[in-house]
Amino acid sequence: MQPTTKLTLTLEWFLNPDHLPFIAGVTTGAYEQAGLDITIIEPDDHYDGFAELQNQSIDLHVNEPIHLFEHYAPNLRALGCFFETDGGILMQRASMDKLKNNQPIRICTPAAEEKTNRIGFEILTRYAKKNGFSISRDNVSFVQKDFYHIKNLQEDPSLDGAWLCFYNFEGVEATHEGLEFEFIDQHLSPYPNFSALEILTTDEIYSAKKDAIDTFIQVTNQMTELCKNEPTTAHRMYYDYSKTEADALMDAIIDNTLGRLITPIKPDANKWEELREMLAEIDIVTLTDEQYQSLWAL
Repeated sequence: MQPTTKLTLTLEWFLNPDHLPFIAGVTTGAYEQAGLDITIIEPDDHYDGFAELQNQSIDLHVNEPIHLFEHYAPNLRALGCFFETDGGILMQRASMDKLKNNQPIRICTPAAEEKTNRIGFEILTRYAKKNGFSISRDNVSFVQKDFYHIKNLQEDPSLDGAWLCFYNFEGVEATHEGLEFEFIDQHLSPYPNFSALEILTTDEIYSAKKDAIDTFIQVTNQMTELCKNEPTTAHRMYYDYSKTEADALMDAIIDNTLGRLITPIKPDANKWEELREMLAEIDIVTLTDEQYQSLWAL
């Protein structure tokens, strides 16, 4: 019997199908068989896993590349991206003429703060430029709401769109609800996509638990393939682990998500180079070449 190493993994947000590779690792016993005792912690509110990494109260944290740059520290390390979706602004199709005519529009967002709004406006500006029109910053209002984007659009007719949307959730739900929409993502607006999740740790934690963390990545790769190759099993594991009832919308979300899981999980500095450039250009966060490269140096 091989010795067991405990690893704590914290999620960036509530448990959802993006996390299926980890759910599968626990549910099938694959982590356990590989000598790993994995604890998955789901935050109940906004949660700072970066601070937890620094005080070594956790081993691994999952988060988006933008937050990785914002929380840059010399010892922070990205182990690789395991999931990437299309992200952007979901516009009501009926409001597209207002956008193109530079009329006032209202966009709901769960984070109506200056930095987040600036990224949302940049996406719309690049979309406008590509399509031969321009928009004014004072004609775009970002309205603070919660994460239930589609419900907000349905309940408030004054809203023209929603920002911080992910296709495997909001795109699928809007389709399910029969909404007429335009999803302005990196395919329609020339900006680097950043709607993805990286597995993160620090130098100190990795040095102390290198073999276990390498094994964790290896098993998670296998579990990703299992989920993609056996969707019925993936659905069952998700509902069992999350203790939720199956429904048609979540089935559609899981199916869409499975195709967006990535293997092999490996550090890749090239992946977010364009994102780094855009974030520096619009004054969100600026990393030197050395700082940026260090994030992927194991």
